[in-house]
Amino acid sequence: MLVSSRKSSYLRYLLYAVDSFAVIAFLWFLLAAYGVNVWDHLGSYLYLSIFTPLYCFTVFCTFSLYRSWYGLRLYREFILIAKVWSTTVAVLLFLFFVMKMSNDFSRAVILIWFAFTPLVIFMLHLIGRHGMRLIRHSGMEPGRAVIVGVNDTARSIVSTIETSPWSMMQVIGFFDDKERDSAFSIPIIGKIDSLADYLRKNDVDYVYIALPMSEEHKIHQILSSCRSLGAELFLVPSLQFLQMYTSEIQLYGDIIFLSFTPRFHTKRLFDFIFSLFTIICFLPFGSLIALLIKLEDGGPVFYGHRRITLAGRPFKCWKFRTMVRDADSRLAELLRTDKNAREEWERTYKLKNDPRVTRVGKFLRKTSLDEFPQFFNVLKGDMSIVGARPIVEDELCNYYKDNAGSYCSMRPGITGLWQTGNRSDTENYEERIKLDVWYFLNHSVWIDLKIILKTVLSVLTGKGAC
Repeated sequence: MLVSSRKSSYLRYLLYAVDSFAVIAFLWFLLAAYGVNVWDHLGSYLYLSIFTPLYCFTVFCTFSLYRSWYGLRLYREFILIAKVWSTTVAVLLFLFFVMKMSNDFSRAVILIWFAFTPLVIFMLHLIGRHGMRLIRHSGMEPGRAVIVGVNDTARSIVSTIETSPWSMMQVIGFFDDKERDSAFSIPIIGKIDSLADYLRKNDVDYVYIALPMSEEHKIHQILSSCRSLGAELFLVPSLQFLQMYTSEIQLYGDIIFLSFTPRFHTKRLFDFIFSLFTIICFLPFGSLIALLIKLEDGGPVFYGHRRITLAGRPFKCWKFRTMVRDADSRLAELLRTDKNAREEWERTYKLKNDPRVTRVGKFLRKTSLDEFPQFFNVLKGDMSIVGARPIVEDELCNYYKDNAGSYCSMRPGITGLWQTGNRSDTENYEERIKLDVWYFLNHSVWIDLKIILKTVLSVLTGKGAC
């Protein structure tokens, strides 16, 4: 939750107290609901009722559940609450063990209390957010903030503050040494060296420093001259250009690094487990598909096509056969005699209405079931569950060009951003390449799970043809 005024520090402590006592109130509610007789161990329950709110209040303050700059998304706020509560649970379990009190409490109630308290606190925070929104719209004077520097970082700060419905903050102006236009119709108050004098004469709650790190001397000057003037100071590093890359913070002694090295170990482990589970579950149905393909024309069940994988290495990408047995020779003849088909193939390397597709093949393509054998490619290590679309060598040379290195740095996927976005309807090959490059720079397990879910939904809604 955002509690954005320095004047509301007492309100923050009040909110900590409400959360802390809500924790123990929830416990007593569970005791009453389950009809637990607390009189036999009243001392233990009273000790727990006194210790827990005090400890929770301390932990909540330490972790700053209500930060003036908060702005976390709801799911991240819930994760933070769960982490904070887990420290409380760990301490309580330790005390139960040391003081030999575990037999004094109802285990069912304690387990439910441990499990659902984060949800109770989160619901209180939702109510608090709504309350802050009402307070803001009631005309209560918001906290006053100034921003040092007029740039994209400063504009992002203003946009975030103005679009947060629970924010109780107002940006009243900028300080900058260069003559430039302001942002969002907010005036430039003065030069940076006049900031300290302005803070002495005016009521300002927050100062956001949005200067580039190259102006280190100015940042140092602000911190030296303004820290004792009443306003809270925040340094906002200008790192927007790094947002397009997946990175993680690492420590080497006292030095902080941002690592941009791709981490594929977790992805590979996830791919292996997911593929093995899918193959085991799908094997009976896959056997039925193989039988139908064989019965239709007596041809081979599988079709392997040469594609490019990690480090530019070629591999056989397997699918259930969906075309007639002499598909390659028919394609050559079709491209030779049909100008429209040839132009479509040169543009997208596929035909939307391919006459070579069999009856069983049409069903398999519509449901994307033809791609099931690629899970064996994933087990072997040639492919991933999520990644760039598998391509042939000509596509890599003729279309990817400067981005070929990005493609060859990862395994191609059974599904990906292209399949779950425009799918097979797109004719813009450059858009496919942009999606592949974006995925390489930003991939994570969470993104993979979202793409997998979107793929399932696309197949169920009849948009699963790749």
